[in-house]
Amino acid sequence: MNEKDRRQAIRFYTEAELDALEESDPDTAYRIARAQAIAARERQAPVPDANAGPPDETAVCRAIEDVRRILQRDGGDIELVDIVGATVRVRMKGACAGCPNSVLDLRNVVEKVVCAVPGVGSVVNTF
Repeated sequence: MNEKDRRQAIRFYTEAELDALEESDPDTAYRIARAQAIAARERQAPVPDANAGPPDETAVCRAIEDVRRILQRDGGDIELVDIVGATVRVRMKGACAGCPNSVLDLRNVVEKVVCAVPGVGSVVNTF
């Protein structure tokens, strides 16, 4: 089963089903609702195209600059280390270096912007 088929195979509970479950088992209802929200977000995420070829270095650099402006608002910074195949290697710097939230910033900010560049499959922080 490929990634796209796996995303579509997930069963989603209706709001009525979750409400009924919440009355008897609120913890399970919460976990299911959270898992559904994550799955819905992943379903909307583009599946990397294996035939897309290598990412355009100029486009990756522009995306890194956009991310840099966002991170610099809180004293952080980022630099492009290397592009290896579909993987972009970056280094979180400034206030981001050693910050417990840098993992979240990498996933929620850096990956969202940089993975929008055609050919980029993942972003990895290099120390």
